[in-house]
Amino acid sequence: MSSKSLSPVAALLSVTVIGNNSTGVMENNTKAATPKASGVHHHHHHGLVKRILNIALVCVAVTLASLLFYIAVFPGGGPIYDPLFSAKSQDPLDAVLRNASMKDKTIIVTTLNDAWAEPNSIFDLFLESFRIGNNTNRLLKHLVVICLDQKAYSRCLALHPHCYQLYTQGANFTSEAAFMSSDYLHMMWRRIQFLTSILEKGYSFVFTDTDIMWLRDPFPQFFPDADFQIACDYFRGDSYDVNNLPNGGFTYVVSNKRTTQFYNFWYFSRQAYPNNHDQDVLNKIKSDPFITSIGLKMRFLDTKYFGGFCQPSKDLNLVCTMHANCCVGLDNKVNDLKILLQDWRNYVALPPSPSSSSSGPTSNTTTPPTTMPSWTVPQNCSTSFQRQRHGRHLL
Repeated sequence: MSSKSLSPVAALLSVTVIGNNSTGVMENNTKAATPKASGVHHHHHHGLVKRILNIALVCVAVTLASLLFYIAVFPGGGPIYDPLFSAKSQDPLDAVLRNASMKDKTIIVTTLNDAWAEPNSIFDLFLESFRIGNNTNRLLKHLVVICLDQKAYSRCLALHPHCYQLYTQGANFTSEAAFMSSDYLHMMWRRIQFLTSILEKGYSFVFTDTDIMWLRDPFPQFFPDADFQIACDYFRGDSYDVNNLPNGGFTYVVSNKRTTQFYNFWYFSRQAYPNNHDQDVLNKIKSDPFITSIGLKMRFLDTKYFGGFCQPSKDLNLVCTMHANCCVGLDNKVNDLKILLQDWRNYVALPPSPSSSSSGPTSNTTTPPTTMPSWTVPQNCSTSFQRQRHGRHLL
């Protein structure tokens, strides 16, 4: 065995054995040799033993030095490898996801920065929608808020139990990011990358932008056999039609091999389409042969249930969520979302139809009230969007 493959302790042991064997050979040879020859061999073996002992001393010195260094660095005895307690299991995100998870390992996820977390801004309206929506308040315990900066994280902790601060090296997501700016693109792609990691941890999720108001429990309206389903800016009437215009601000994704492959494909496709955000890239790859090859089942959600300012849901008896999309500017979003929530309160306050005592504005399946209200939004959002509309700029 080569000495290079031995540990310092093993090398020392082997040197000791070699030294003893060499001494024995020297004694036997001495008896059979002439006085002159004996002197030559004795001198030769004495030099060999001396060199071996020198090597042994060096090994001992190296071992002692390593031991002293180890003690200095790890005075408590050093880390002990335990496969059940790896670095991955220490990630605070794991505890947040576990505490917020439904029984089937599904969570609701949103992202938040300081601009949207300010008092009386988007985050407050978002949480309020859960509280006044039909059968949505109970879903708050499954909501995980991914905070993109320290200020947002501090505000989240003051209002909600499941907050996680996501660090992105070299990025500052504190202020409002202008649409299609470098910060905006970085933030959107960081979001896709992070959602991929959640899928890889085995969690299914509903991702929701924070400017989406939750007015009814959306789960009954999801397709039970789809892997990936996404809301639309404009829905063409067929949930299988890839010509629908999806909006990445609201998705329901089941964790499995297909969705993990798809999200990785989506993320790396940004390199093929530089200076595009995630929604634009999705529009380019949604009919790619790769998606068919992995067997991903993709569906597009009807704006009848999942509406927005681009294409509002017209029936308040059916609407689950409303998104402040097709809207430019934080102040415009806040203004119109406040009006939207007041429209919803007015609807909920209406008496139900006398034809059914078990249904009404407070149930997921309602009969029309005596007087059917309608949305009075968008207002500022419509004006701002028409002013800055460039076809693809659907926020």
